[in-house]
Amino acid sequence: MRSHTLRSASTVPLNSKVSDSAETHSIGALMVFSTIAVAGCGADLASKHWVFAWRGMPRPNNVWWIWDGFIGIETATNSGALFGMGQGLSWLFSLLSIAAALGILYWLLFAGGIRDRLLVVALGAIMGGILGNLYDRLALWDIPGGNGQRLPYVRDWILFQYQQYTWPNFNIADCLLVCGAALLFWHSLHTPLVGQSKKPRQIAHDTGHSK
Repeated sequence: MRSHTLRSASTVPLNSKVSDSAETHSIGALMVFSTIAVAGCGADLASKHWVFAWRGMPRPNNVWWIWDGFIGIETATNSGALFGMGQGLSWLFSLLSIAAALGILYWLLFAGGIRDRLLVVALGAIMGGILGNLYDRLALWDIPGGNGQRLPYVRDWILFQYQQYTWPNFNIADCLLVCGAALLFWHSLHTPLVGQSKKPRQIAHDTGHSK
C-alpha cells in the first residue's frame, strides 16, 4: 500500500521556493508601481478639472492667493514642454511621452527594474506624471463653458512668486516628474556599477591577503 505524505517545506525544491518568492515580489512591486502611477495621474487630472471649472480659462488678474504674494492658484495653458519650451509642438511631446511610457514599462518588466523597490517608486511617479500631461496634450479635456471645444495644451494652475520673479505655472504631474527624476538621480548615485560592488579598501585588503 502506498504511503501518502504531505509535502513539507523541507521537501519542496529550493529553486521552486526561490521562484515563488521572486514571483510574489514581482506582483507586489507591480501593484506598487500601478498604484503610484494611477493615483498620481488621477490626482493631477482631478485637480486640473476642479481648478479650471472654478477659475475658468487663463485671463488677466485671475490669481487666488493662498499666501499673498508667494503661493497662489492661477490657471494657465502650455502648448510646449517644461518652462514653456517648444511652444506649439504638442504633437511631438505627445510622441515623446508615449515613447517614454513604453520605455518605462520595458525597463520595469523586461530589464529587471521591478526587482528594485526604489526604482519601482521612481518609475511609478514618472509614469503618473507622463500620463497626466499626455491626457492634456491629446486634447482629451473640455474647455470650461466651451461647448465641447478642446485644446492640445497642458493645464497648469500652481503659482509660485517671489517679489518680481514668477516661476512658470505647473501642476501635480510636473511635481511627479520632478520627484521621480530626483529619485532616479539619487538611485544612480547610490547603486554600484557592475564590477564595482566592492569598496576600494575591501579590494586592497583582499589583494593583500592573496599575496
